[in-house]
Amino acid sequence: MKSPSNLSGGDEGMAEKVHKTGVKRAVGYLYYIDKQGDIARAKMARGGRSGGRPEKVEKLGLKKEKGFLYYVDKKGDVSRARMVGA
Repeated sequence: MKSPSNLSGGDEGMAEKVHKTGVKRAVGYLYYIDKQGDIARAKMARGGRSGGRPEKVEKLGLKKEKGFLYYVDKKGDVSRARMVGA
């Protein structure tokens, strides 16, 4: 049975949406949730070239709960999944 707080519609397995942002993702960048709880991106390293410096995309101030992995999903929203063994 799905949790009522699961906004993802079940298309991502055991993940649940935490915050809808709709960030438009650009090709060649890695998107992640930084230590301050904001969405950041960095240019991916390719073919011996080093990656770029991280830049903030959107300020959220998200408070992370222990035992969960937070990430930016395909739709540009923040989702989380329970970590195994945590």
